[in-house]
Amino acid sequence: MLHYSNMPLDRGSNFRKDPSWLKAQMSAQSKWVLVKNNQTLFIKDTPKVSYLRYQQVAHLDLTSAIFVGLNNAKQGVFALDVSDLDESVLTPLIEDAQFFDIRQYGPQVTIKYASIAALARGLCYWHATHRFCGRCGSKNRSVEAGHSRLCENENCKHPTFPRTDPAVIMVVTKVFADGVERCLLGRQAAWPAGMYSSLAGFVDPGETLEQAVAREVKEEAGIEVGNVRYVASQPWPFPSSIMLGFFAQATSEQINVDKEELDDAKWFSREDLAQFGNWHEEGEHLKLPRTDSISRYLIEHWRTNP
Repeated sequence: MLHYSNMPLDRGSNFRKDPSWLKAQMSAQSKWVLVKNNQTLFIKDTPKVSYLRYQQVAHLDLTSAIFVGLNNAKQGVFALDVSDLDESVLTPLIEDAQFFDIRQYGPQVTIKYASIAALARGLCYWHATHRFCGRCGSKNRSVEAGHSRLCENENCKHPTFPRTDPAVIMVVTKVFADGVERCLLGRQAAWPAGMYSSLAGFVDPGETLEQAVAREVKEEAGIEVGNVRYVASQPWPFPSSIMLGFFAQATSEQINVDKEELDDAKWFSREDLAQFGNWHEEGEHLKLPRTDSISRYLIEHWRTNP
């Protein structure tokens, strides 16, 4: 199971528009995930998301609270962005807890809780970056339990909904003249030293996913591909993407890196990859991407299935 992709909550899509139903979910049994500057509240020194009780947050302004879903115990789970709260107000709430980027803990976070935390973070980010109407520029407000925003201009009232940016990510393979199958991996200069990952890029308007795969590989590494095959997808709300994973077969071999896109790209055999370390390790040696990413999933899938 890919990280961030196992949402255990009932999103209540058919009920969350009802203000009375929503208010009833804000009961003493409800659970609250706090987000501050795109970081999630964790129990201190652990990879466990901190869930506050309603009584702990009831004194705060909850008009912008986001309903995330109902858990198996039918308890409402909410997200609350506290980025604008004064530290004096916030400190009593986060005793024995601290804010972290979910990815700092990565696969240490239980998959279902990581999925909840990622959704909460993604929705908080969307609200923070869509405070004004994209049509008339007026302020808009959160509605539908945080799953929509509505322009406050009476002559506009344009609704805005969360968007997810589709991105393709692909492992490109080729059997060389020596009979060895190799995969194409690249790296960006800003990444940890020695880390290589599968190529990726956003889907352009008016483009199929398969066309996006072929275009991105050609643009970044100068390689032509065919036989593009879908494998799996992963929500990646960091800040607002979904990664669509593919395998593709190269029909050319000579790499020509676009330095504006990549720092380097190389062909690696399965035997080569077996010698790689992990992204967080110190040193200049070659490394694979983080284990909570679909990039690593695709690479391992190919590496272990000759």
